[in-house]
Amino acid sequence: MRSIRLNKELEEELARLASQKEVSRSEIIKEAIQQYIVNESQLNNPYVLGEMYFGRYASTESDLSVTYKSRLKDKIRNKRTKY
Repeated sequence: MRSIRLNKELEEELARLASQKEVSRSEIIKEAIQQYIVNESQLNNPYVLGEMYFGRYASTESDLSVTYKSRLKDKIRNKRTKY
């Protein structure tokens, strides 16, 4: 069991909502906490955190994942021939 302190305005709004929905104030608070936990766990998902950056700085070359080995070999070969 936990107790919480609410300011007067929030307490009145909670009481009004509970009366309107015909449920207890505790039920509304539990539902709100559950929803908060769901929202927070989604926000901390690594995909969600990086989603706004995916594709933002796209390369104009679409075959980089296919040709990476040959590109790497060329870079090493070019570096060795410079000296």
